[in-house]
Amino acid sequence: MKQAAIGVGSNLGDSVRICRDVFHLLRNHPALGIVKTSSLYRTSPVGSDAGGWFINGAVLIETLLEPLALLDLMLDIERSFGRVRTIKWGPRTLDLDILFYGDSQIDLPRLKAPHPLMSERLFVLMPLAEIAPDWVHPQTGRSVRQMLALLLQTDHGQQIQKLEK
Repeated sequence: MKQAAIGVGSNLGDSVRICRDVFHLLRNHPALGIVKTSSLYRTSPVGSDAGGWFINGAVLIETLLEPLALLDLMLDIERSFGRVRTIKWGPRTLDLDILFYGDSQIDLPRLKAPHPLMSERLFVLMPLAEIAPDWVHPQTGRSVRQMLALLLQTDHGQQIQKLEK
């Protein structure tokens, strides 16, 4: 079994419900075992075409799926929630990102893991720090906790608010 972390985000529709439904769907999927789910966060959009504020969270899973099979499953789930990819970083009903897959470094046209922008994204690191604070990035040698602390020391321009569970 490999541990992987999945970032969850939405800014179209009832985003809180969508994220909670995704947590439930992942928890009951036969190819996955949920280790932990984070709280949900209301976060400011990053990117010029991102649209309104997002709801974000993260899930720590165990799986026997290989990385590309896991990616295909995440894309299928996105489509089942009405995701249509038109604008990069644009508004979306659901976004599922593989943040890390064990300690693997994956650099394929379809998948890069660890997620290449994770250390710059408060909406990734805050929920990830709840469920995997000690996971160490294989390239930088920094834990999620350390990456979050470094990002919080900079003027990142991102706003985030933890929602009640």
